[in-house]
Amino acid sequence: METAKQISVRLINKPGRLAQLLGAMAKSKVGYRALVVMDSGDRGTVRFVPKDADKAVVVLTHLNLPYEVTDVLLVDVPKQPGGFRKICERLAEQRLNIDYAYHSFGSETGAKGGGVAVIKVNDLSKAQRTLSANDTVGKQKTSVRRPVYAR
Repeated sequence: METAKQISVRLINKPGRLAQLLGAMAKSKVGYRALVVMDSGDRGTVRFVPKDADKAVVVLTHLNLPYEVTDVLLVDVPKQPGGFRKICERLAEQRLNIDYAYHSFGSETGAKGGGVAVIKVNDLSKAQRTLSANDTVGKQKTSVRRPVYAR
């Protein structure tokens, strides 16, 4: 688990606007770890976690696009049923509100291919302590079996 900078950009809902934004990011070699697009009428909101937030901000400034930068949690999600649910339950137990969340599947930093959840919470430091306290979110205990030797 780690914190990261997420950038939110509101785009006019017209064909090609998202492609233009992503093309400009690619041209400047700005990669991203997670991305989500949400529709809200005549505008859409693009939220993404760039690999280099400073370079992404330069691109957005050059495109004259207003943006917001927010700190979010990146949490490894185990590749098993209920992996993300368990993370949500742990946060709820500590009365932490998830403002929003989205999931990046198959990320290079994900727990054995389970991906990474991007989570915006009402108290980032408390959420970090909660999820770090017991780093076994979704992990199953494995028993060690000794081989049986015949004599």
